[in-house]
Order: sequence, then C-alpha cells, then structure tokens
Amino acid sequence: MWLWLVLGLVAAQRLWELWLADRNTKRLLAEGAIEVGAGHYPLFVILHASWLAAIATVTPWSTVPDPRWLALYVVLQAGRLWVIATLGPFWTTRIITLAGAPLETRGPYRFLRHPNYVVASLEILVLPLAFGQVWIALVWSLANALLVGWRIRVEDRALQDRRGRC
Repeated sequence: MWLWLVLGLVAAQRLWELWLADRNTKRLLAEGAIEVGAGHYPLFVILHASWLAAIATVTPWSTVPDPRWLALYVVLQAGRLWVIATLGPFWTTRIITLAGAPLETRGPYRFLRHPNYVVASLEILVLPLAFGQVWIALVWSLANALLVGWRIRVEDRALQDRRGRC
C-alpha cells in the first residue's frame, strides 16, 4: 500500500510539474525566448520515468518505507517548491533563455547556481533508499549525474551572455 501511495503521489507531482513547465515554456517562447539543448531533454524524461518504474517493479508491494528516508524526501519537496516559486513563470523543465532577462539571484539561487538539479539529484538517490533499493539509488544517481553534468554545461553556455546582468 505505501509503495503505491508514495509512487502515485510522486508521479502526480511530476505530471503537474510537466504541465506547469509546458505552460511556462509556451509563454516564454511566445515572448521570444529560445530553447537550447532540446536534444537531451527526452533522456531526462526517460531517466525519471524509468526510475519510478524500477522502484515500482522490483519493490515488493508490502514494503513499508523507512520513515527517515521518506521524511528526507518530503523535505526535498520543500526545496523543489522553493525553486519553482522563486522562478515563477520562468520555471521550466527545459533550458529556455530569454535575451535581456537577468538571472535569478533570490531564494535558493543565493546559495547555489543550480538548486533544482541538486534537489532532483537528491530525490533520485533518496526515494529508492526509502524502499531499501540501494542499487536503484546508485545506478540512477550515476545516470542522472552524467546527464546533469552535460545539461549544466549546455545551460551555462546558453546563459553566459546574461551572467553580467544578475
């Protein structure tokens, strides 16, 4: 029961985020923004979907999550919402850049350059650990680290000309 409840909530959250990101992306593009690095975006969708599918497939249905790991995952959701709230209409799951717009320096961006990637990376590690799936935590964290490393390089290049306008 716990497994399906937690994974159902995570999937619902991800679907809401995709809806919000799509809405923001369409509006930004209509305002003249451009997308950079679209080619690697499907790999993130596959990574996140396969991560949830792996947890659902190999975890016995009767598994009760470790409350400490689950609590940490809930705390990470506060971080995720902080990032989304800070970026507001500029938050997307893609690399969208609007010429002339300053880079965000409030909220979690005061402390980290890429807080959303930190939160998502920790989520990929923590949720499987809540269900005792160490190998899923390790394998998907490694795959995520490779993708995020690539994405950060692409994003930093795309934002390079806007760094001075913070």
